[in-house]
Amino acid sequence: MKKNIQALAIATGLTLVAASTTVQAAEKVRPILLKTPIAFGSHLPALGSPIKWVEQQLPLISAGSVRMKIYEPGKLVAPLEILDAVSSGKVNSGYATAGYWAGKMPAASLFSAIPFGPEAPEFMAWLYYGNGLNLYQKMYDDAGYKVHVEPCALISPETSGWFKKEINDVSDLQGLNMRFFGLGGEVMQKLGVSTSLISGGEIFGALEKGAIDATEFSQPAIDQLLGFYKIAKHNYFPGWHQQATLFELLINNKTWDKMSESQQAQVSATCKASITNSIAESEFIQFEAMIKNQEERGVVMHTWSNEMLDTFNDAWGDVVIEQSQDATFDTVYKDLSQFRKNYAIWAERAFIPRT
Repeated sequence: MKKNIQALAIATGLTLVAASTTVQAAEKVRPILLKTPIAFGSHLPALGSPIKWVEQQLPLISAGSVRMKIYEPGKLVAPLEILDAVSSGKVNSGYATAGYWAGKMPAASLFSAIPFGPEAPEFMAWLYYGNGLNLYQKMYDDAGYKVHVEPCALISPETSGWFKKEINDVSDLQGLNMRFFGLGGEVMQKLGVSTSLISGGEIFGALEKGAIDATEFSQPAIDQLLGFYKIAKHNYFPGWHQQATLFELLINNKTWDKMSESQQAQVSATCKASITNSIAESEFIQFEAMIKNQEERGVVMHTWSNEMLDTFNDAWGDVVIEQSQDATFDTVYKDLSQFRKNYAIWAERAFIPRT
């Protein structure tokens, strides 16, 4: 009997210790809710849908330890105010593309979309195995923003514009009013185009009213949802200005630091999975939209001549010189350029040219 009582006491003690340890662990790893305003409607495939996918996957991957609630554009924070809102703690996270902050940090555009820049696999290689991700976070830190950045979606090339009239040479561009994003817009300005950055929901109305003569926005499957083909019948390829476009999840530093290592890893892994998922989605949905544009909607699809591509590229060289007056832009662009020079040794021999 005495031995049984002693055994029961020991077992009870061990149970209490285990329970105490479990409680302490639960207290240490507190559930996190990321309230995330987004810059693109979640109904837009490959553009807004990736963050919806992340919202759905995070609680599954983390067993409920990390959850996300997304807020459609403008519902909680205006798209162009997301960075400041996350940094100040007004919200604890946000989803956008770094190119929106180019007015604050010129280098931000290089973590969004780069004219004549890398395609998606090369971009990923630089980010995850080159210096890209370190330079990305350093840019925010050096600028005084209190955010942790996670690349969280990546899409393949865009079209390079919807025009009301055919563009035969550079003279046809001069004097046009055009919606254009990022560094590509800087290139177009060099060629006599007046550019403006209009949000996706406002573009159709601007085209219809004649406030702009042309626009670029995204990929065919996305652009069709905004109805550009109804007004601008000339669609141009390739998307020299955005061969790949990166999107980011920003998390307030205090929120990030409160996460356990496991929670941080769950967020990072889910975002990396979203990179893969978004590339696959964006590659899958384009051809059907292009066929419909050509066969049912009367859209004429054009391919830029080599002469026009050379013209765009020359103007891009001038933009790089100007933007490189900013020290961070210069550092990031030189690092990326060296990586691309090395990568070319592989790329020029490894892939079969399309004929």
